[in-house]
Amino acid sequence: MRETRLDLGDFVMPLFVCAGEGITQPLEGLPGIAQRSLDQLVDEIETMVALGVSAVLLFGIPEEKDEEASGAYDDEGVVQGALRELRGRFPDLVVATDVCLCEYTSHGHCGVVRGDEIDNDLSLDLLVRTAVSHAEAGADTVCPSDMMDGRIGAVRVGLDDAGFEQIPIVSYAAKYASAFYGPFREAAESAPAFGDRRGYQLDPANVREALRECELDVREGADALIVKPALPYLDVLRAVRERFELPVGAYNVSGEYAMLKAAARDGWLDERQAALESLTSVKRAGADFIVSYWTKELAEWL
Repeated sequence: MRETRLDLGDFVMPLFVCAGEGITQPLEGLPGIAQRSLDQLVDEIETMVALGVSAVLLFGIPEEKDEEASGAYDDEGVVQGALRELRGRFPDLVVATDVCLCEYTSHGHCGVVRGDEIDNDLSLDLLVRTAVSHAEAGADTVCPSDMMDGRIGAVRVGLDDAGFEQIPIVSYAAKYASAFYGPFREAAESAPAFGDRRGYQLDPANVREALRECELDVREGADALIVKPALPYLDVLRAVRERFELPVGAYNVSGEYAMLKAAARDGWLDERQAALESLTSVKRAGADFIVSYWTKELAEWL
């Protein structure tokens, strides 16, 4: 009689790949999650695939950063190298990539900075180069998360012109300027050096604005939409689900994961029960797929 069920096929595991060899750097804010060099990442994915995990989302941690985010679109970048290796080893694994500049810029913003402002249009050019480089290296899908205006249309044109018409775009269409990203910024080493991201991410108080952003991305060629974060925005997720026919996902972000981990560590709640209840609420609100740091553990729980 249960109306909503979790299935491992609903979940995508975020992974952080860094330069070097033999590196597994645990993350204090994300218990059980680590930055891994490619050799260690392969071992981790082998374990997850054996457990039944079918999809991962790659984030890159470059050895060096600069103002132009050159590591994001470098053919020899960490994500590009990981894609080529993973494609050969795990042909049935869905490998998605985060398309953003924040992990690669010296200032930590998601676009190119001129003075103290984001240059939206110049940022689009670099995002397109990044997406195309990921497709060339073997990505199954690209996931623009930067929230620059017009980026979905620009990436679609760029992919098509490069011969990748079949590569779908999963858009972070409703990405909020949230307090729940804190542990991720440690993981991706992407905290802004100045200011914040409220100029290009959504106001947490707004729902209609999120629907407008989704509508724009659908018109520009998005193949699926993501609401981020998940738990504080279940109403937004439901509104997006009811308005659009595209697949809709939610990102169960680092802060959502970390706060339950911390409470469980102190014995205040049962982690498994709380995680399953939280993730069920995301599915119940309308998510077709969920990006979650619990994916590996869910492979054992489910």
